[in-house]
Amino acid sequence: MNYEIAERVDRLEDLLGQFIVQTNTSLNLLTREVANLSNEMRIFKAEMKDFKDEMRVFKDEMADFKDEMRVFKDEMADFKDEMRVFKDEMTDFKDEMIDFKDWQKEQTLQMNKQWGDLANKMGTMVEDLVFPSISKIVSEKYNLTLEWIMVRVSKKLKDGRIKEFDLIAISQEFVFLNSTKSTLDSVDVKDFVKEIGLFWEFFPEYRGKKLIGLLASLNVNKSVLTYAERKGFLVLGVGMEIMEIKNQPDFKAKEWIYKAN
Repeated sequence: MNYEIAERVDRLEDLLGQFIVQTNTSLNLLTREVANLSNEMRIFKAEMKDFKDEMRVFKDEMADFKDEMRVFKDEMADFKDEMRVFKDEMTDFKDEMIDFKDWQKEQTLQMNKQWGDLANKMGTMVEDLVFPSISKIVSEKYNLTLEWIMVRVSKKLKDGRIKEFDLIAISQEFVFLNSTKSTLDSVDVKDFVKEIGLFWEFFPEYRGKKLIGLLASLNVNKSVLTYAERKGFLVLGVGMEIMEIKNQPDFKAKEWIYKAN
């Protein structure tokens, strides 16, 4: 009996020893895990602190950026206001320039008209208006350079006939024949067709060239201009460049060619 009790006590002691060993082992493991966890928490806290510091710096930078953006927006608003004022000033300036150009054109036109009236009174329209303009007109319309220009050309034929032509301009291929009237009417247009026929008689040396007819006048009625265009003539009138072409921009003058009877 005592032997059995002693044996049981020994087993209990062994079991208790094993339990204590296992418990110590578990406690040691738990202590190491707790230590590791504590270390990891320390590292995590340090990282969180660094992260918070970085976030604080980032927030400060964002605040600075927002301030800079606010300043930039204010500057842009000021710039837009300045540009708006500048555009308004430019618009006013353009309007003033348009008004000035219109006034200048009107003054130039009036001056040329007055010059034309004076030349008409003095009988020098061909010399004062047509002659200074013909080279520019031919150059711009036909891209030609005139070889020479004659005004008030008078010639007498062997049969005794005498004819004066207001202006004759010669280029390599063309003859430009001008008739100048203070006021152009339909009769003048009809007569100019006859004058072209007479030109070939008085100047047979130019029969191999093409002839362009130019009618110049201080006053050109629209209906007469239309009639002159049907006949194929260029019509010159007082404008910004002393005399300028009054025909439609796409008008092509007739090229008269000599035909023997």
